[in-house]
Amino acid sequence: MSPGTDEAERYPTSLGVSTVDTISLMGRDLSNDLIGAVDFGDLAYQLITLREPTPGQAAMFNAVLVALADHGFTPTAIAARLTWLSAPDAIQGALASGLLGGGSRFLGVSEDTGRFLDEALGTCEGELPTDEASWDALATTAITHRRAAGQFVPGLGHHLHKNGDPRVPRLLQLAREHGTYGPHLALFEAMGRVAPDVLGKALPLNGAGVCGAVLADLGIPRQLLRGVVLLARCAGLLGQLAEEMRNPIAPQIFNHVESHAEFVPPSDD
Repeated sequence: MSPGTDEAERYPTSLGVSTVDTISLMGRDLSNDLIGAVDFGDLAYQLITLREPTPGQAAMFNAVLVALADHGFTPTAIAARLTWLSAPDAIQGALASGLLGGGSRFLGVSEDTGRFLDEALGTCEGELPTDEASWDALATTAITHRRAAGQFVPGLGHHLHKNGDPRVPRLLQLAREHGTYGPHLALFEAMGRVAPDVLGKALPLNGAGVCGAVLADLGIPRQLLRGVVLLARCAGLLGQLAEEMRNPIAPQIFNHVESHAEFVPPSDD
């Protein structure tokens, strides 16, 4: 602390600090220790957790970023493209519009699933199930209570992948291979086994849900799960905007909707 600096004027941080001649990040020299030495996924994990990932954690964190980066013409991608059509001078606005669409139906499912799994695991009071039957019993109880409360069970079902989300088995396989398969994934898999009987219909496990379980097993706080999803989707949205600049479809969407707009008198209901 420099002479004459009031203690109350200090702003402690474990992240970035700059001086006239240096830039440090997490206590390391940015230029000499980090640039060219760590990839962006590893750095993001460290910024969130303040610890270096193990090789397995790094692999799974990056796998989730890849799994969530893009899923085609979702509402968030369409919103970003239409916003860029309206304001091509402000790409940050187009990116922001897509990210702001991350909620309970798209992108927010990973956080919702992580919270749901966390709450169910919290009922174990430190004594986690030790076999498949016990995991199934815990999953059955959690789903039953959720439905009794009139709420959807996050992580189940997909608007497109009715026969199973192809990301789910791959991420489960990778988690086992990299030694990061933990209680959140164990409970999530159990949900897939018991859901048809508990709910009376087949709802496959979805990719957003498995990503939430993976991240929770990696130690990402559940309050930050959606942030990691948005980090991944930011790359996808940037790709969507790059494609919009090369091969625009937003004008077609706009013209189609505008040309098919039809006035109807307001109902009395």
